[in-house]
Amino acid sequence: MIHPSLYIDFLEKKGKCVFTSEAIPEGVVVEISPVIVMQATDRIHLDKTLLHDYIFEWGELKDQCCMALGFIPIYNHSYASNCEYFMDYDSEIIFVKTIRQIEMGEELTFNYNGDWNNETPVWFETV
Repeated sequence: MIHPSLYIDFLEKKGKCVFTSEAIPEGVVVEISPVIVMQATDRIHLDKTLLHDYIFEWGELKDQCCMALGFIPIYNHSYASNCEYFMDYDSEIIFVKTIRQIEMGEELTFNYNGDWNNETPVWFETV
């Protein structure tokens, strides 16, 4: 399920981004997407490809990885995000929920650290 107002567009400095064509209130689930779960050993191979930046750690012990489907891989990172993502390991889904009102035309972002208020530098800022 992808909220009907969501669309993908391109920004020169950011690449592909997820936007909304209408205002979305706080607390709305805007996407529920299945994931393809893989073993940690698969991550070694994936890290050598372009998919490296789109793979999530998976499982209670973070001993697996997954590729999310839908728009999930296109949301950009922000420490001042307007969405948060949640992983349902049993159902093998990731869902995205707004954490504040999002205005028409605004980009939807989430914090790649998992918690919307986690300011730990993400991997592409530490290299």
